[in-house]
Amino acid sequence: MRNLILAALLLFTLTACGSKLTQENVNQIRNGMSYAEVVKLLGEPVSSQGGSAFGISTSTSVWRDDEHQVTVVFLNEKVVSKVFGKAQPAQPAPAK
Repeated sequence: MRNLILAALLLFTLTACGSKLTQENVNQIRNGMSYAEVVKLLGEPVSSQGGSAFGISTSTSVWRDDEHQVTVVFLNEKVVSKVFGKAQPAQPAPAK
């Protein structure tokens, strides 16, 4: 019985440590959602790029794990689009 309980706890711990990049989590991202809300759902992105001009800011943030990649585009810190798919392989550094 004790071994069964330990096995169940181990399984729960491993499951809780799983990636947040799931179809279910991505489906919760809606247009108009704030950057902070997306970070709360998916964690910190692995990369973000953006800029602003004339009071309008845009940014693109990418979340990635071994299997999946999520790209979210923000306009003034609000979601305007999202893409969920297979992770892109790392690009090799350009030769010098």
